[in-house]
Amino acid sequence: MNLEAIQRAMAAAVLQPLTADEGMRERAADGRAMSDVAATFIAPNSRLDAFERLEIYNRQYWFRILGALAEDFPALRAVLGSARFDALSVAYLTDHPSRSFTLRNLGSKLVEWLDAHPQFTGRRHALSVDVARIEWAFIESFDGAELTPLSLAQIAALAAESQLALQPHLQLLALQYPADTLVLSLHKHEKRQTSEAGIEHDEPDEAPLKLPNLRRRSTWLAAHRVDLSVYYRRLEREEFLMLAAIRKGKPLFEALESAFADSRIPEARRAARVQSWFNTWAQLGWICAPETPASE
Repeated sequence: MNLEAIQRAMAAAVLQPLTADEGMRERAADGRAMSDVAATFIAPNSRLDAFERLEIYNRQYWFRILGALAEDFPALRAVLGSARFDALSVAYLTDHPSRSFTLRNLGSKLVEWLDAHPQFTGRRHALSVDVARIEWAFIESFDGAELTPLSLAQIAALAAESQLALQPHLQLLALQYPADTLVLSLHKHEKRQTSEAGIEHDEPDEAPLKLPNLRRRSTWLAAHRVDLSVYYRRLEREEFLMLAAIRKGKPLFEALESAFADSRIPEARRAARVQSWFNTWAQLGWICAPETPASE
């Protein structure tokens, strides 16, 4: 075996999910005995055979990525309970193994994966998807780029055909539940319960938390960063639609049309509402000039 073949064989073995008792599986994905697979590229030593040596890497890989995912989604873990969350995590990471040099990206596909796999979330499926979206928005907002914002005077000078941009760290969420307060509350609870070492793989199973009566209600939310801290801000439906249109690159007059399509806000009050939004956006530094392509 050359180096590339050894690396591929070891990666395939290490990426295989563990058994129920957290050991390495006896059979590889192709049906071969894992002891035979391990012996092709790992030599035994005086204390461990090839299978046992490979098992160390297999176990540590899974302990690390499962712990990292739990640290990124503590509210989702609390909503579902540790046993259901762990099963979900193994299934998700089997479908979407780590492909990045950083564990920060582990959960990048979780929201869309959850949406397509309701069997892992049960009766709390819609709420779980919302919670996962809020927690992933926190990560995206925390380390998203920041551009120079436009001042209120610059915004006031815009024309109807003007195109704008939003701060890259600003995340816009259309939710089925007003789950932001729940996530914030659960984060505080989990922070108190979790040591600096993070979630340990051998913690006892925790049942889903008893949640307050949370009724389904369309909710529009922005996650944004101020001075290295992430904050959530509720948005009006029309405000959300206008920001979403700006993000898509629509000129200002089209963004306004998108915002007030099917709106119940009386026309006489719309100008004042838009002015209030822009005042707030300017204070928060959300509005930027669109980036121009670099010249060749």
